[in-house]
Amino acid sequence: MMEQSQDDKTKDDGAMAAIAPTTADALLARLDALGVAYTEHRHPPLYTVEDSKALRGELPGGHCKNLFLKDKKGQYWLVVALEDRPIDLKALDKKIGAARLSFGSAERLWQVLGVRPGAVTPLALVNDRDGQVKLVLDKGMLAHDPLNYHPLVNDRTIALSPEGLLAFLRDTGHDPAILDLEE
Repeated sequence: MMEQSQDDKTKDDGAMAAIAPTTADALLARLDALGVAYTEHRHPPLYTVEDSKALRGELPGGHCKNLFLKDKKGQYWLVVALEDRPIDLKALDKKIGAARLSFGSAERLWQVLGVRPGAVTPLALVNDRDGQVKLVLDKGMLAHDPLNYHPLVNDRTIALSPEGLLAFLRDTGHDPAILDLEE
């Protein structure tokens, strides 16, 4: 196996940096181009489900949590569920066919999905151009209309239909596993 020289490694790092993550405005433009209707809400930055609950007021629809996970084989997973849905990682790994799940690091989150902690969203799959992430959606979540997610930044929330979300995800090349995570 050939070793890479330091110059080659630097060139590779530069190429990776050249692939900048999609901006929130570019994401919204892509939704517009796909004909996916949404309503945008601006607010102070939210970092946790608790922050969201405290500040959202009467914002209707399904509110979700997004778990960026990695299994022991190096596979990345994004699990999107209703915000109050208990998720047992030890039981989830068997349900989705993963090998011992743990949370992905902030560094990997940025490298793979182009978002920071607090802004994780299924819409970040627009940045997973290499198809590294397997997507799992909570079946119960899809019964809500609209669904609320951050559009790559945590100082905005967009509300869109489940059909709009699925159309967008499939356009990014991600066909989600839709599972009943209530069990």
